[in-house]
Amino acid sequence: MKLIALNAHQERSTGLNIGTDDAQTVVLANDANPLDLSLEGVQRIELNFPKFTDGRAFSQAFLLRRRRGFTGEIRATGDVLIDQLVQMQRSGFDTAVLRADLDVPGIDTIIERQFARYPAFYQGDAVNTAPHFAKEAA
Repeated sequence: MKLIALNAHQERSTGLNIGTDDAQTVVLANDANPLDLSLEGVQRIELNFPKFTDGRAFSQAFLLRRRRGFTGEIRATGDVLIDQLVQMQRSGFDTAVLRADLDVPGIDTIIERQFARYPAFYQGDAVNTAPHFAKEAA
């Protein structure tokens, strides 16, 4: 998973936007249904976590990857905590914009330890759909 410091991320309003690199970016509202979204020409979708207890963006990312087959970048913005990064990756996020107070020296080491803490999962996820027992049998 790629991490971006908050000061390197350009905030966008909800709706369809054209980024600085001419890539089409959609900022999807938390109450929007990702199944209704037109994905034609979209290269990045930004999903917001208004507070860490609001997990609707996890569901949106999962639906975009598994049901819609979206292969572009899904970026997490808002109140993104280190504890959520593993689940974000499993839900289909590629990139996360960390909160401003998390941009501290040594943050990369802390994040690497978080991912190393969970080397495998029993159930499948948005990216690796096969459950652990099916991988063992293959």
